[in-house]
Amino acid sequence: MAAIHEIAPDVYRISIYASWANLQFNHFLIKDDEPLLFHTGLRGMFSEVRDAVTRLISLPDLRHISFSHFESDECGSLNEWLAIAPSADVVCSQVGALVCVNDFIGRPARALADGETLTTGKYRFRYCQTPHLPHGWDAGVLFEETQKTLLCSDLFHQTGDVEPLTQSDVVGRSHQAMREYQAGILAEYVPYTPLTSQNLRKLADLQPKTLAIMHGSSFNGDSARALTELDQAVKEVFGRQHA
Repeated sequence: MAAIHEIAPDVYRISIYASWANLQFNHFLIKDDEPLLFHTGLRGMFSEVRDAVTRLISLPDLRHISFSHFESDECGSLNEWLAIAPSADVVCSQVGALVCVNDFIGRPARALADGETLTTGKYRFRYCQTPHLPHGWDAGVLFEETQKTLLCSDLFHQTGDVEPLTQSDVVGRSHQAMREYQAGILAEYVPYTPLTSQNLRKLADLQPKTLAIMHGSSFNGDSARALTELDQAVKEVFGRQHA
């Protein structure tokens, strides 16, 4: 059964640990007048995530489904979710809608421009375009401006079955995971481009309080500093390949 923890007010982390990958797959439900699910998860995990969401809201009440980029653990079960929550819209980047999502779901997604906002009731989400960060030219993240929670997808990726929320060094954990990946077939896990530092600075400038992390512990603390230090970690592991 998926584990559920509230990592920030009305932000619920739905976590499934996959031993075959030594990795947590985390999905985030924000309870509000118009509930929002960030990450649908893999198709193979759909029933577990669905059952967890059912413990938090009535499924037909789900109004928004979002994710960073077009990838199976981000949105693999998207059509299954739309079948049980037909009133939900799909929130993604303009590039994502154009090149992947509209065709995948058979109808127009709600494509947001960089800086555009979405209100779900008492909470407001700002879309932050981050091409190729963590990966994919369609990538972006959502920042909840009221409680200052950054739904940051694969950023700060950690391995292992770790605690739901930490104030410890997530950058150090992520740095280690990136080094492990860099040594294997996922050597280009995070492409280091001229825009990497710029995009991470943009996210740091938001001054988030909580980082909702897709793989590993979420983080509560000096998140702006963590994002700045993550830039150095990504550059050390992946940037040197292109120096």
